[in-house]
This record gives sequence, C-alpha cells and structure tokens, in this order.
Amino acid sequence: MASYLRRHREVLDQLHQLELPLNEAASRCVQSLKAGHKLLICGNGGSAADAQHFAAELTGRYRREREPLAALALTTDSSALTCIGNDYAFEEVFARQVRALSQPGDVLVGISTSGNSPNVLRAVQAAAERGAATIALTGRGGGELARQADVALTVPSDVTAQIQEMHILLIHVLCETIDDAFLGAP
Repeated sequence: MASYLRRHREVLDQLHQLELPLNEAASRCVQSLKAGHKLLICGNGGSAADAQHFAAELTGRYRREREPLAALALTTDSSALTCIGNDYAFEEVFARQVRALSQPGDVLVGISTSGNSPNVLRAVQAAAERGAATIALTGRGGGELARQADVALTVPSDVTAQIQEMHILLIHVLCETIDDAFLGAP
C-alpha cells in the first residue's frame, strides 16, 4: 500500500506542469457554458464513467448550488451506442452523436488514458469539423488525441489507474473553476 501511495503522490506532484493547459481548458468550458452552449463528453470503460461523472457534476451540482449547466455524456444512451456500433462501427459511436448534437461554440471533452482510442479520436475530428472546441484528457504521452485536440491535459504516467485517478482530480478542478465563474470564488 505504501508503494502505491508513493507512486500516486509522485504523479500528483507533477500535475503542476498542467497548470497552463488546465487554465485554458477551464476557460474554454466557461466561455462555452456562459454563451449558452454545452459540453459533450466521451470515453470508454473507466473513462466513460469519468465522462458521466463530469456531466453529472454540471447538470446537477458540484459543491455549491447553482443553475444546471448543459453537459452530456455521450456514453449513456445504450440504444444510440448499439445502433451506431451495429449499423456503422464501434469507432463511430461518439462521432455520429457529435455530428447530431454539436454546434459551433460547444466543447467536446475526449477522455482516453492511452490517447489512442479510435472512437474518441473520431469524435474529436467530428467536433472540429462542426466548429466545436476540443479538450483531451489523456496519459501515456498523450497519443494521437493530444495532438488533435485544441487543449490536452496529459497526465505524466503510463499506469492506467494513476491516469484515471488524476483525470478525476482534473475534472474536479474544472468543475470548481466553472462554479467559481458562475458563482464567484467562495
């Protein structure tokens, strides 16, 4: 247990390197939401759970009472996922939803610990084509997702569990910053 916590702390201690892109990601989210646009969020497996968590913090509340904010996890509609996966391809399950639901001014947040999930990459491409900003939460050097997104938050680790732990922390920092923008600093 001690070695796990030590390795976790080592990754956490390096997150200060993400301060500038984290500020940029938060700014893009705030600008979009304040202009009446929405966040679309996607990922696979644990990253799908993170996408749902992020959307819930915005449509519900994070820590303080505020009006609900428009956020949608593209991972939750099982009928859309299975229809698109069956009729097109699993690589299209998010991109097709992005084409249907996004508009200029929206933000797509793609979450992939490897940075190379084909369906998340296609979602980022579709969002860019639609005029939406793109934010990547990645690890393992960022992969192709970090290169394609407007803003990349790449956790400095190759360990999936550590990357996921840091993604939740980064999501909570984004939520706190968004709340502050709508409610003022506590």
